[in-house]
Amino acid sequence: MLPHGLIVSCQALPDEPLHSSFIMSRMALAAREAGAVGIRANSKADILEIRQTVDLPIIGIVKRDYDNSNVFITATLKEVDELIESQCDVIALDATHQARPKETLSEIVSYIRKTAPHVEIMADISTIEEAIKADELGFDYIGTTLYGYTPYTKGHVLYEDNFSFLKALIDRVETPIIAEGNILTPDMYQTVTNLGITRTVVGGAITRPQQIAKRFVDAVNNEGK
Repeated sequence: MLPHGLIVSCQALPDEPLHSSFIMSRMALAAREAGAVGIRANSKADILEIRQTVDLPIIGIVKRDYDNSNVFITATLKEVDELIESQCDVIALDATHQARPKETLSEIVSYIRKTAPHVEIMADISTIEEAIKADELGFDYIGTTLYGYTPYTKGHVLYEDNFSFLKALIDRVETPIIAEGNILTPDMYQTVTNLGITRTVVGGAITRPQQIAKRFVDAVNNEGK
């Protein structure tokens, strides 16, 4: 369902300056005008607003914290139902080996297949082993979203060692891979594409101005040290 090309993540959490469904819809419009082929968005409200503004396919997530688990990306069936109601095209969810707050990963996948068979499913993983499991469960896409963000991969970045993790992933799974996470420049995007990855999600480097501005400020401040 997802075309080949750039997918722009349009997200802003409640503590961020651009937190607003309307603003995220305008971000999505700007992305479409730039040539993006898809949008990744957080929350039913944002997805509904974006859907009114652009006709691009949407990867939907709901970020919600649970006291008994580190899993926060579409963690339970509650979030899945919200995404089905949003009519997003793809539901993305944490597919790591971390303990989940309620239902198992396989139970959630089975529920989506039964309840919304027209919706594709994306696995956000952080290790090769998690990707292999997602492959076995029949996910439509495997994303590198959580590489560096689980306790056992903390501090890793996708582009280290010339994208060695991504290269290893390509060799181990059959499911289409979506590159996502700390892809900060057009050169990085080009490198990922040259590896054979046909879909890449870029977020903060495009849609989080506080992060973009900080890189400029830090560059000058670090130069003076």
